[in-house]
Amino acid sequence: MGSHLDQLARHHGISPTRPSPDNVEVPVSDETKWKVLAALGVNQKSVVTVLKQQSSKTIPKSYLPKALKQGRVWGISLQLYELRSKRNWGIGDFEDLAGMIRFGSSLGADFIGLNPLHAPFLADPDRCSPYEPSNRQMLSPLYIAVDKVAGFKNSPQLERRLHSLRQTDLVDYVGVAEVKLATLREIWRSQKASTIATIDGESFNDFIQAGGDVLRRHALFESLSSFMVEHGIGAGWEAWPVEYRTPDGPEVAEFSQARADDIRFHMWLQWLAHRQLSKAAAGAHDAGLKIGLYLDLAVGEAMDGSATWGEQDAYISGATIGSPPDPFATEGQDWHLAAFHPYKIASGKQSPYRRMVTAAMRYAGAVRIDHAAALRRLYLVPRESAPDSGAYVNYPQDKLLNILADASAEFRCVVIGEDLGMLPEGLQEDLAEAQILSYRILSYEREDDGFKPANAYPRLSLACISTHDHQTLAGWWRGADIKARADHGIVPPDVSAEHVEERRHEREDLQHVLHEAEAEPPHRLPSPTANDKKLKDLVVSAHRFIAKTASALVSVRLADMTGEKHPTNIPGTSDSYPNWKPKLSVSCEELNNLPLIREIADVMRQERS
Repeated sequence: MGSHLDQLARHHGISPTRPSPDNVEVPVSDETKWKVLAALGVNQKSVVTVLKQQSSKTIPKSYLPKALKQGRVWGISLQLYELRSKRNWGIGDFEDLAGMIRFGSSLGADFIGLNPLHAPFLADPDRCSPYEPSNRQMLSPLYIAVDKVAGFKNSPQLERRLHSLRQTDLVDYVGVAEVKLATLREIWRSQKASTIATIDGESFNDFIQAGGDVLRRHALFESLSSFMVEHGIGAGWEAWPVEYRTPDGPEVAEFSQARADDIRFHMWLQWLAHRQLSKAAAGAHDAGLKIGLYLDLAVGEAMDGSATWGEQDAYISGATIGSPPDPFATEGQDWHLAAFHPYKIASGKQSPYRRMVTAAMRYAGAVRIDHAAALRRLYLVPRESAPDSGAYVNYPQDKLLNILADASAEFRCVVIGEDLGMLPEGLQEDLAEAQILSYRILSYEREDDGFKPANAYPRLSLACISTHDHQTLAGWWRGADIKARADHGIVPPDVSAEHVEERRHEREDLQHVLHEAEAEPPHRLPSPTANDKKLKDLVVSAHRFIAKTASALVSVRLADMTGEKHPTNIPGTSDSYPNWKPKLSVSCEELNNLPLIREIADVMRQERS
């Protein structure tokens, strides 16, 4: 039978082992089991009850449009904040998105893929990772195109400030937030009586009513967060005085009454973001994009953000989401993200998970579930513990797949699962049966005898060359990712040396599969130090290969099309690299003049038609 601890752990879905960097299963310690149980709200005196055996059920199928059942399409993926334009305010915005939709349509693209648009900490704008948001059910007001808001008036002084913000190579989140929020407050104060009542026939009051407690508490959090920062306290609620750490106390009620107008202002920001994103989504439909917007959903939220403050019962507070040790992060990773409680995530008619996916699907023709393994299990790291002292905890996969199927049918939205890394056995097969598209990155699609041929990619998948966590293809070819991991101390020197040697073989294998797909004899490889011109043919060839795959969707990363030198994000770094800040090297207005973009688009049209 095992000890009482082992029975408790098994009953609450805690795995007895975790993997090591050399792929050996390591037993989870008793100490870790107790800590994870405590995080789940289970104490040592808890009774183990007999679990009811669930009968096997047919896995529900998520929505697939005719365009994917009968054909193959492609689109462009980008980070919205990275866009430069002559009119934006130092960060890409929803008006830039509308322009990218028109540009993508002109190239023959059928979707525009975006980083998560979740709400950040407005009072601490430098906490800018879209994958560590404050609230996944809310949008980022920093993407509002302020110049398109009714009542906006420009001035020479403001324009000088905006010109300065546009010139930076990194997004100045603090500067952008300061000028956007100040200008929006001016509009709010001067125009609310006359122009804030409706937008395109939609009532602000109706929006507030539909948002309910979730919207109200988010706006209350933003107001409190700003107040705390003004008084030298942190933006996140875990740093606040204890009487403000829950939304229902008398002190919070008193604050809410005193700051009613400010709270309403923050709800108005959500309304503006909602209206502008809705308009962009409608524009994608009008432009004929078969999929439209493709939005990303982060796997969790900040431990001290709006979501965990407003719905504390729905989250685990004593552990964070992470990843066990692997060859690229030998000590494991702690992502410092809050996880839904496995017993609460799918409970109720409007469950936390349903509301979270609905918040994205209402605008999108496709959504990507970041870290799709979370549909079955999450690696939880007890607070104050090292990442290698965590354990896997099971989640209700059947219920979550049902929610995805129902929501995707309601919103006619394709579901894509990022099924990378260490996956539980059988998950990919379950996702395929659920019509959730697999996520296939070229550099990962390699076996002992080389890269997989184009026809080996599953039909129900999205294929791509690179993502926000990777160097561009040219950077990968040069080994820039290996150098970055070594420079930032993410892997030890001996492991880095092994990666350098492995990359040499990977380059040879890639060249072989590309020429095999094109029925051409292999020619001399570009060197790892080759210039952009010499690498251009390789980049085009790789995109032709990915276009030939059986995958229903192909996503072309804008950074690959513009040849970016600086990565979006270097996983495993924080202060040593400006993650989520680099802008594109060219403006939106210049994209049409780049030959590489045209060549890649031509390849996509030729192979995907």
